[in-house]
Amino acid sequence: MSTRPVTGPPAPASLPAFLAAYDEALARWPVPVEPLTVPTPFGATRVNAFGPDDGPPLVLLHGGGATGACWSAGAAALAGAGHRVLAADLVGDPGRSTLDRPRLGGTADLSAWLDAVLDGLGLPAADLAGHSYGGWIALRYALHAPARVGRLALLDPTRCFAGFRPGYLLRALPLFLPPRSAAKARAYLDRESGGTHLDQAWRELYALGFAGFPAARPVTGPRPTRAELRTLTAPVLVLLAERSRAHDSRAVADRARRALPDATVTVLPGVSHHSMLSARPDDLYRRLTDFLAPRS
Repeated sequence: MSTRPVTGPPAPASLPAFLAAYDEALARWPVPVEPLTVPTPFGATRVNAFGPDDGPPLVLLHGGGATGACWSAGAAALAGAGHRVLAADLVGDPGRSTLDRPRLGGTADLSAWLDAVLDGLGLPAADLAGHSYGGWIALRYALHAPARVGRLALLDPTRCFAGFRPGYLLRALPLFLPPRSAAKARAYLDRESGGTHLDQAWRELYALGFAGFPAARPVTGPRPTRAELRTLTAPVLVLLAERSRAHDSRAVADRARRALPDATVTVLPGVSHHSMLSARPDDLYRRLTDFLAPRS
């Protein structure tokens, strides 16, 4: 499928380089990936599908700017556990999805988009996992459509149980001031990963996407209230990055346990917010597949 920035002209050099890096990243995955194009009222959505066709469906939502190619370190574990995994490129974000309108209208549009994605995939319901911004979208969706979410996994989710650290926002702000460049994004990731292992191929893909999609902006919205969280019906797993600079992971864990006393909440050692999916994948994906395993 063709890909273009959500609005405005592409950065002439960065976008082709991004598309080549995206395809190269998928080609290195340890499992075969089937690229799907799912029409929605907001534009075409790219979904990278892998795992057995008849496995229980698991929809993955990446963090801001990370693309659906960020899950490579866990692909073999998830497919090996029998899941039919569907890693979407978020609409309005860098990636191979397209947005056929100037911008999204907020959380209602994100939920309507995910409704359309599940409909297009022929899924009445699915397990849902999201990292960072994708965790916030996943949680919002579980509140919007509880009957469509079997299990809910939140991986160092932002704005779900607490806000960002002010210092994190101050360090991120220059990223969005013109000119947007790959060099800015690389420096940001290196600083925020805090010396933890960061997958270098993904780092470059993130940087090129940041520069190639100058109009991309995350949708912002309120944190769920305690009353809203009490209405959740899906079993919930919350995994937090010990060395996250986005928030105080232990304080977030305490808040998550108070808000969702039946949830499984764990702080994973030795990983940062941005390196969480790749720094210690055996631990992360073992916990995730254990949580998603069918219960007798």
